[in-house]
Amino acid sequence: MVQGEVRLIDLRGVCCPTNFVKAKLALEMAGSGDILRFYLDQGEPEQNVTRSLEAEGHHVLESRKVESYCILTIEKV
Repeated sequence: MVQGEVRLIDLRGVCCPTNFVKAKLALEMAGSGDILRFYLDQGEPEQNVTRSLEAEGHHVLESRKVESYCILTIEKV
């Protein structure tokens, strides 16, 4: 990824826990300090992925609801 680029990963419609696994794989391919933006379904997917990524030590930069989904922006540590 180019420095300053935000990578977008659309996980809308992906069931738990598969959405967390896909988010984790995307983060594994990113470098420390990279910013990734995830589109997640509201409710359980949003809550579980956010909580799990925070537990792994990543920084949540933004979590906001837009229409029928959530935008979660993470900085990889």
